Amino acid sequence: MECPHLSSSVCIAPDSAKFPNGSPSSWCCSVCRSNKSPWVCLTCSSVHCGRYVNGHAKKHYEDAQVPLTNHKKSEKQDKAQHTVCMDCSSYSTYCYRCDDFVVNDTKLGLVQKVREHLQNLENSAFTADRHRKRKLLENSTLNSKLLKVNGSTTAICATGLRNLGNTCFMNAILQSLSNIEQFCCYFKELPAVELRNGKTAGRRTYHTRSQGDNNVSLVEEFRKTLCALWQGSQTAFSPESLFYVVWKIMPNFRGYQQQDAHEFMRYLLDHLHLELQGGFNGVSRSAILQENSTLSASNKCCINGASTVVTAIFGGILQNEVNCLICGTESRKFDPFLDLSLDIPSQFRSKRSKNQENGPVCSLRDCLRSFTDLEELDETELYMCHKCKKKQKSTKKFWIQKLPKVLCLHLKRFHWTAYLRNKVDTYVEFPLRGLDMKCYLLEPENSGPESCLYDLAAVVVHHGSGVGSGHYTAYATHEGRWFHFNDSTVTLTDEETVVKAKAYILFYVERQARAGSDKL
Repeated sequence: MECPHLSSSVCIAPDSAKFPNGSPSSWCCSVCRSNKSPWVCLTCSSVHCGRYVNGHAKKHYEDAQVPLTNHKKSEKQDKAQHTVCMDCSSYSTYCYRCDDFVVNDTKLGLVQKVREHLQNLENSAFTADRHRKRKLLENSTLNSKLLKVNGSTTAICATGLRNLGNTCFMNAILQSLSNIEQFCCYFKELPAVELRNGKTAGRRTYHTRSQGDNNVSLVEEFRKTLCALWQGSQTAFSPESLFYVVWKIMPNFRGYQQQDAHEFMRYLLDHLHLELQGGFNGVSRSAILQENSTLSASNKCCINGASTVVTAIFGGILQNEVNCLICGTESRKFDPFLDLSLDIPSQFRSKRSKNQENGPVCSLRDCLRSFTDLEELDETELYMCHKCKKKQKSTKKFWIQKLPKVLCLHLKRFHWTAYLRNKVDTYVEFPLRGLDMKCYLLEPENSGPESCLYDLAAVVVHHGSGVGSGHYTAYATHEGRWFHFNDSTVTLTDEETVVKAKAYILFYVERQARAGSDKL
């Protein structure tokens, strides 16, 4: 947004000696000494932590406004309002009075000069610290982060994602998608999109929820995020540019309240699909898919128009079969899908853990069977029979007419009861390898010997009791190793830990596709 307070709030010299020593991204809050999310005041150059740490940056602004209520305030007090601050990691600028991110500058360009000075300080600190970091790579601290795989020692190369304020739902989905090899590689190989022209060309775009829709590209920010996640950096990546684009084009996710990870995934895939169909600034990325893809027409699932990488990877087709119980008329309908939402059968909903009580454990097959079994519709779902010419009792059954390359299974853990949305905390057993989907196919005889086998690639887990609270993490496999992604923290884990997780979303990759025989 165009902030009107810059001239009275940006008072420090770009090369101010008042700045702390060291790299700006590691500066400490002057109150609590936390080095998480440091912000520098552009009035007095003091450093404080962000609102999602201890909120001292905002408190600094609020405390500075107290003298301004006095009628005898001096002219200097009137001008110095401590209103505008800059993120020391991303260099985005925020105004507390406007309560929004700032995209304009002072007449002298002081904001950009301060930004460039902080970047220079960061680069200088990195250069001066290079030799020390090289020595650290050789000591036992790094050795504890190494894992022997087939006799060779390999360093952890995964990068975490900063939590921007209850954004763990987004982080878990992004980390999961980044480990879907075909999907991730497509975006990483896309050419960068130039969003701006003229004098500002080549500079970084600082997104704000007040910018016009034509200034943002979800595909481009998604591409940048995926590229950053597997570059070997030990420093967590901040997905703020992507999150602001999400705010812009998905109003449901504006703000910093907890959101549902499955709902976010669907919105994300749908909007990526739509943007890829239409291209950006006249560049059709669907054309890139058509040129580079070796998929046959029978392997493409079109949802709302032309096929894209989203539907080519996640798209499948369901057959919905409804039978009238009065006259026997059968109705068939084919519906495309990007994921399947599975109920946890009611007989298992009281079981909270694998070993809580005797008796059978709920398995993923139980959930799939419940989804595809013949079901008699109740009185509230009467079927309009065209032969009887009125609503009649009927049965419904789902068949899978076409399986996707990546099978996304969503376990419906949240249910409305009266005025509350409760969580079904039942443990559901799921296979790491060899999920056989052949028995759920409409025409299993037409499928190949291994085309129905799936191996697990990622799992999203919800910790806590409610959809609007709790915390999301993800497990994913990369080059034969399992990782646990918990926002900015990434740790190596093992298969025994993964299979004990109470899965919310499961991503299974077709075994034939993983072997690379049918690459996108």
